[in-house]
Amino acid sequence: MVIFGLLLLVVGVLGILAGVFGSDYDVDKKDRRTTEIIGINVDPEVLFLIGVASGLMVVAGIWFMKTGAKQGWKRRKEQKRLSELSQKLDAAEAERRREDVSGREDER
Repeated sequence: MVIFGLLLLVVGVLGILAGVFGSDYDVDKKDRRTTEIIGINVDPEVLFLIGVASGLMVVAGIWFMKTGAKQGWKRRKEQKRLSELSQKLDAAEAERRREDVSGREDER
């Protein structure tokens, strides 16, 4: 989820940067305003929608990264807890076996 969020963030930032630095304003022969973004002629409204979509992608990318990091942190915390419990169980099992072995030797 973190990787997907990072990809969304990168694509969104590239879209914003392309809109800001890669656009040029033109007036056609028919007095129609067009904007050129990375060599493609589009209407200014389309450029605005590209900016909105890029902004939403940035926000969604940050949200996915945050959610993925939180899930990973919980998973690592749970794994650490399970590892500690496993070590305690192994120690208790070894102690019980030692007691069983020493108890059997006393009975003989």
